[in-house]
Amino acid sequence: MKILYAIQGTGNGHLSRAMDVAPALEKHGAVDYFISGAQADISFPFDVKYKSKGLSFYFGKRGGIDYSRTFFKNSASRLYKELKSFPIENYDLIINDFEPISAWSAKLKGKKCIALSHQSALLDDEFPKPKKSDLVGETILKNYAPAQRHYGFHFEAKGDSIFTPIIRKAIREADVKNLGHYTVYLPAYSDAKIVSVLKQMPEVEWRIYSKHTKSHSVHGNITISPIDNDKFIDSITSCEGVLCGAGFETPSEALYLGKKLIVIPMRNQYEQQCNAMALRELEIPVLEHLSTKSVTKIRELIDSDIHEPIHYPDETEELVAQIVRKEVECV
Repeated sequence: MKILYAIQGTGNGHLSRAMDVAPALEKHGAVDYFISGAQADISFPFDVKYKSKGLSFYFGKRGGIDYSRTFFKNSASRLYKELKSFPIENYDLIINDFEPISAWSAKLKGKKCIALSHQSALLDDEFPKPKKSDLVGETILKNYAPAQRHYGFHFEAKGDSIFTPIIRKAIREADVKNLGHYTVYLPAYSDAKIVSVLKQMPEVEWRIYSKHTKSHSVHGNITISPIDNDKFIDSITSCEGVLCGAGFETPSEALYLGKKLIVIPMRNQYEQQCNAMALRELEIPVLEHLSTKSVTKIRELIDSDIHEPIHYPDETEELVAQIVRKEVECV
């Protein structure tokens, strides 16, 4: 059986999850990989047959998406040519993690596309949504990477098609400890902005992992490092707490590890606003934005008790086998 596994490459979360899904998927056929997007900082340790700039959202430095850069970096004509020419008809099974080129190519050519992503869970009406409606965000979520069937990941499982997070093996097998520092990952903010806030808490060691730098620097009790997958894993598994955006993978890993956690959802980013609502239900503190006014809430986190780890079972191979079996039988 020929399988296409298409992965969103904007950000690091999709690729992190794919590292565990890929070997499970390869047990069921010959897998070709397609990665689209231009904002990932980690490498994917499998041979990638197709690459594309895709339809990428570019992070800004003020807490949200840089929409002007996003608009000018994406070409509608290029995208249409790519989805028309993509050889989607060569595959018996298409597994898609929020990747738009292959999803729209499948729709255009009448091929079944199976979504396996966190975004699939957000489409469920019963999962938490922001109090303020966001028609644009909802429309993007529903139409960005269309699929005939959806399997999702969320902080809590639901029914037979929404599963708990995939925690990568590197995290599961790590020597978890508490060395007292705090790990920071806020790609939508500039390093200068983050430092201006965190320097007001000089008693804490802050380790910032940044998309905006290529070199290591020290600012008193604050260190800034470029994204490095191994070093980030070492930091998050040995820290006391995590300050990050309201994405999915990093908060999930912090919950699994039992680390203190506070999140700041990106402005005008519907998915992160949904995640923030779900995390609030788990009593995780959420900041609306990063500013000097955030210091009080961050200090409350520092003074709080350590969280109990949330047990997310290692069932990647089982759920991949379940999905492949079900979808092949449906053909």
